[in-house]
Amino acid sequence: MSKILVKNPVVEINGDEMARVMWGKIKKQLILPFLDIKLLEYDLGIENRDKTNDKVTIEAGKAIKKNKVGVKCATITPDDKRVKEFNLKKKYPSPNGTIRNILNGTIFREPIIIDKIPKFIKHWSESVVIARHASGDIYKSQEIKIKTKGKLYLKFESEDKKTLIEKEVCNFDSDGVGLSYFNNNKSIEDFAHSCFNFGLGRKIPVYLSTKNTILQSYDESFKEIFENVYNDHYKIKYENLGIFYQHRLIDDMIACLIKWTGGFIWACKNYDGDVMSDLVAQGFGSLGLMTSVLQSPDGQIIETEAAHGTVTSHFRQHQNGLETSTNPIASIFAWTRALLHRGKIDNNKDLENFSHKIESICKNLLNKGIMTKDLALMVGPDQKWLTTQELINSISNELNN
Repeated sequence: MSKILVKNPVVEINGDEMARVMWGKIKKQLILPFLDIKLLEYDLGIENRDKTNDKVTIEAGKAIKKNKVGVKCATITPDDKRVKEFNLKKKYPSPNGTIRNILNGTIFREPIIIDKIPKFIKHWSESVVIARHASGDIYKSQEIKIKTKGKLYLKFESEDKKTLIEKEVCNFDSDGVGLSYFNNNKSIEDFAHSCFNFGLGRKIPVYLSTKNTILQSYDESFKEIFENVYNDHYKIKYENLGIFYQHRLIDDMIACLIKWTGGFIWACKNYDGDVMSDLVAQGFGSLGLMTSVLQSPDGQIIETEAAHGTVTSHFRQHQNGLETSTNPIASIFAWTRALLHRGKIDNNKDLENFSHKIESICKNLLNKGIMTKDLALMVGPDQKWLTTQELINSISNELNN
């Protein structure tokens, strides 16, 4: 069988622990036998990040920006325990965050819907795509503990010292805490472009949620910027496709999420997106069936990965020579979504069809009950399950046929 020629390269980022083990199996059995492809490989395993003082992460991000497509294995973001375990030079930042900053991208989390997997929200029949503005907010905040009586202020001083804004936040009469966070308009504008371009690609509506009735400057800025970007650049395109954009208060949006059947993009501020992506994943049945796509504002550059982590507990079993039943589906879909984008921007229909075929095979096998233990436990006590290797073998056999 002749291989499909992929003319332009894909940046491949390797990772850690059980995710890395699965990654190798997927690449060996489901990708390389069928594609004539150049993979630009970067090892973001924690040992190599430490060896290179994390420069490899920056190099990987720049390579994705240059080549427009990246596919990433799950990686470790070390805490104090991991620093000690791997004898690291320091506590390195999240590689996802580093790459996100280089691409200036928005994270889109989307469930893989399998009919056989019971949904907690049973009437959800179409995808709910969570778009997370992974910039600023509490993840870049400054916080303090108050140990005595006194006043807390929010203060801004312009670079030229000509503008000074100072607001009293609280007059403490006992112990307490304080928090300050920020965003900038350019980042919010890029977030809006990412969301609207993703909506165009999928032909589904976009909703933005805020609490602008309370945060009348901070959240109101999100609302105003989204409306301006939509009206100036996307409204006519959306109307021609029969789709739309709408702002809703976040409490109303959550109520609608539960009532509706899906089929939309929900643009969330940073913390909201972090929380709601897990809720949506579990609502559809499994955190192990969730894709993650980082997309640039213009929609031309993407980096894909599984939404789950490195599955440390299974890796410990693997180190002891035991077979595990770790779910590889999200990692497989990371590959297919990256290849699908490569196919679209290169006008390579064979590659697009190949990507769709793998996804279809995965869904069909799962619906036949050919699945790993995590999903089998959700189906019921009588559902049989396969090891990771057995499931990948099944997918490979179907693909060969």
